[in-house]
Amino acid sequence: MIEFRQVSKKYAQNVTALSDITLSIDKGELVFLAGPSGAGKSTLLKLIAAMERPSTGTVIVNGHDIGRIKTSGLPYLRRNLGLIFQQQRLLSDRNVLANVMLPLIVCGAARPDAERRARAALDKVGLLDRASSAPMTLSGGEQQRVAIARAIVNRPQIILADEPTANLDRDSANKVLDALKAFHAVGVTCIISTHDEQFLDTATRVVYLDHGKIIESWHRTTPQVSA
Repeated sequence: MIEFRQVSKKYAQNVTALSDITLSIDKGELVFLAGPSGAGKSTLLKLIAAMERPSTGTVIVNGHDIGRIKTSGLPYLRRNLGLIFQQQRLLSDRNVLANVMLPLIVCGAARPDAERRARAALDKVGLLDRASSAPMTLSGGEQQRVAIARAIVNRPQIILADEPTANLDRDSANKVLDALKAFHAVGVTCIISTHDEQFLDTATRVVYLDHGKIIESWHRTTPQVSA
């Protein structure tokens, strides 16, 4: 589903964010990207979403060469992606339900259908009872779960989550991670960047990055069970 072939990404002033990355991710995998701040995790996710283009090498997502895809083709590509970032970017001038409906409305869905699907997405993250609430009245963990509902309302094939539990307390972080794992359980490919080593205890696949390079990558057949 996703393949990096000797990919490097350089920014201005010759700053190298990624260097010679070769990586394959199959459909339905749950992959954690680990490593310190500045390791290149966010850049890797942005390349998958075509928010950045590779400087060298090839990135293939669902058969599309990210380096060659035209701007007009980006909306089609991103309809199959659910994007979750540290900053939820929820709109404060509309309630939780309207925030989750927004991607469907933008894509031309009828309002009744958009509302039905948005309510179903909120139910999946345990926040249907907060549908009429203003986003700013929710806790940080609840806001992140709303962001997850918004990311999956279009039924994406791939979820990209960039440090989704950053700045959350342990209980809230666990609820966010549980929500992401629930979508993985029904076949959604999930790629999650994190610097939280505790989450890696239950991971089946981890890719460690440092200074823009993959320094370790491993699979575990049976994940460990946290105490």
